[in-house]
Amino acid sequence: MQYRRIYHPGACYFFTLVTHRRYPWFAEPEALEQLRKAIRQEKARRAFAINAFVVMPDHLHAVWTLPDGDSDYSIRWRNIKRAFTASIADSQRPVVSASRQHKNEQGIWQRRFWEHKIRDERDFIQHIDYIHYNPVKHGLVARPVDWPFSSLHRYIRQGVLPANWGESPLILDSGIGWE
Repeated sequence: MQYRRIYHPGACYFFTLVTHRRYPWFAEPEALEQLRKAIRQEKARRAFAINAFVVMPDHLHAVWTLPDGDSDYSIRWRNIKRAFTASIADSQRPVVSASRQHKNEQGIWQRRFWEHKIRDERDFIQHIDYIHYNPVKHGLVARPVDWPFSSLHRYIRQGVLPANWGESPLILDSGIGWE
């Protein structure tokens, strides 16, 4: 089976990126800052809007909207992943398999990432809710507001969501978060 990505100029997408073997690279503040830096650098090169974002110790989720006429999210993620990987000292990088060596890959990220083109307003809201509730789902915090590495805090500051959002169990459409 050959996987084909959907590229639609100006579209909104949900993404999941996972670290290789679920290593908790993002558990350290320095690594989080390097990830932020990589994202800022790529946004400066190729514009995109970050609608929602959460960084967990071993993975991240995002909803992005691309500019009109632009559908190349893959180059953006490739550059972000590459910049983050470059920030890790050689001595900290894990030994990689022969297959990864042959493809010149480091043991930092899983090879691919998941993308889902947002279909409509409900799909958009559900994926953003999934992102903001993810730290609770994984048992890292009791309330979404307690997780510091989430765009939920921006939504609260802007008055889009109340500070107690997600204190009740979240109910999503089937399939959301299982992508």
